[in-house]
Amino acid sequence: MFFAKLKHFFIGDPLTLDKLEEEQIPKWKALAVLSSDALSSVAYATEEVLIALLTLSAAAMAWSMPMALGVAVLLLIITLSYQQTISAYPHGGGAYTVAKENLGETAGLIAGAALLIDYILTVSVSVSAGVENIGSAFPLIAEHKVIIGVLIVLLIMSLNLRGIRESSNIFAYPTYFFIFSIILMIAVGTYKILSGSVLPHSPILHESYPEVPMFLLLRAFASGCSALTGIEAISNGVPIFKKPSQTNAKITMIWMSAILGFFFLGISLLAHVYGIIPENGQTVMSLLSRSVFGKNILYYATQVAVALILLLAANTSYADFPRLSSLLAKDRFLPRQLSSIGDRLVFSNGIIGLTLSAILLIILFKGSTHLLIPLYAVGVFLSFTLSQAGMIVHHQKIKEPHWRKGLVINAIGAVTTFIVLIVITITKFIHGAWIIVFLIPSLVFFFKQIKRHYLGVGHQLARDSYHQNIDLNNKKKYTTIVPISGIHPGVVMAVQYALTISDDVRVCYVDVDKDATEKMLKVWEKWSQGLPLNVLNSPYRSVLGPLLDYIDQVHVESGKDLVSVVVPEFITRHWYHQFLHNQMTLVLRTALRLKSGKVVTSIRYHL
Repeated sequence: MFFAKLKHFFIGDPLTLDKLEEEQIPKWKALAVLSSDALSSVAYATEEVLIALLTLSAAAMAWSMPMALGVAVLLLIITLSYQQTISAYPHGGGAYTVAKENLGETAGLIAGAALLIDYILTVSVSVSAGVENIGSAFPLIAEHKVIIGVLIVLLIMSLNLRGIRESSNIFAYPTYFFIFSIILMIAVGTYKILSGSVLPHSPILHESYPEVPMFLLLRAFASGCSALTGIEAISNGVPIFKKPSQTNAKITMIWMSAILGFFFLGISLLAHVYGIIPENGQTVMSLLSRSVFGKNILYYATQVAVALILLLAANTSYADFPRLSSLLAKDRFLPRQLSSIGDRLVFSNGIIGLTLSAILLIILFKGSTHLLIPLYAVGVFLSFTLSQAGMIVHHQKIKEPHWRKGLVINAIGAVTTFIVLIVITITKFIHGAWIIVFLIPSLVFFFKQIKRHYLGVGHQLARDSYHQNIDLNNKKKYTTIVPISGIHPGVVMAVQYALTISDDVRVCYVDVDKDATEKMLKVWEKWSQGLPLNVLNSPYRSVLGPLLDYIDQVHVESGKDLVSVVVPEFITRHWYHQFLHNQMTLVLRTALRLKSGKVVTSIRYHL
């Protein structure tokens, strides 16, 4: 009762299934929920490009604008490609569904594994980047970024457990505050350059560029591609849009891509012209907004806006990870509990699983965005490539109207994203991408083992013996064992119950203290009315081992298929008092669950 009240306090009262359609959201809210990941990436994508180029020299940073233009072209290609995906698969599922239905089960599982990893990384990267961004303006926060990051993830989890409609109301305003802040920063920064109040450090495009190793340029481009993470979220989450869901999703994706492209090019351009160089303890966004506004209220407002969008970018994963997990669970590749809809019409188990995984990453990588980023883009572009390749097969199979146009768009998208995938994997392999390269096939193997287990269980439960008739004349009374640790009303109830179901009741007691055992035998002799007490020797003072051995011994001696174990226990008045008492009853019940032929019955005495 206490837990139920606590649950309702934090996540609200349960909703019935007929409210499911009311939980769908309009385009302007969906933009905030599903685009925050993509939009937030502009806060660190430019910085990652500059850091990669700066490893050679400050002069190499002249290549930042060509890199930005290349990423913008790739953004256009991927956006057009995913428009095709939304048209073909309006029920969501994204790369997993497309790849599974067109390229086969293994390809679908690879895409699913890549996306799940991507969503977990999105939460950890976004929250870490948000905390770091705040730490640029307030150094005290930077000192405790791990614990602050963990607390923020828990807060986002609790908001999402309240349902998609309610969480979208909360997350929409910070998203639009960020959009307004970045537009203002780009506009003011551009005005200062055009008005001559700020002298450009570098021209927008150079007549000649310094010689830079091709590998370094590829690495810089791969780093800039982190700006494209989260683009697929809208195609995965089509069902959360108000009707017509498909049309609204496509329009929202165009809005998102246009804003993302404008922001990434604008920030990269200003950083290049203003001569922003990454510094330890200061993000590029912090340095750029300070150069544009000065250290005033607009600077701090921009830092707050960037921090909020980075923190809330995690919400994109909370919209898509549970839904993808539910699809995999329905196909029996993940535990079936992930397919269940919770009290607030969201996949609660998936939300909790995402939270725990993201917190683990934040702790392991000490809340460092720079350490997490190399892990990020491999899974993203792998899912991009498989999705587009699946769409090529889809167009060839279905041949819907204008299918050739869609085929060309998806073919260009598949080739482009595959090339980028190779570049990212090679350039970031030693910096951490090897973890993802190892983890994705491991997850696929894990998925297949889960399905194998479910198929095996289903096969055994469906055997012919299941259909045997019940023998109403078979009223065997099995041997019953009652393990006790003393005599109290719960033990009395357990023994009395055992005598009603069996003619062969064996009460046992483990001897871990000679004096206590002698006292127990005297009390038992007075109380038991002749019922024998089996004392089990335990030279090493273990309780569980001798009990399990005795139960197995009795099972063999009885020659019966089943042995009933009646476990007495007392329940304290308040749940928190239970921690003050021995939990051997719980341990024994758990151990007996793993042993065949043992029927376990708990007799509870409530204090």
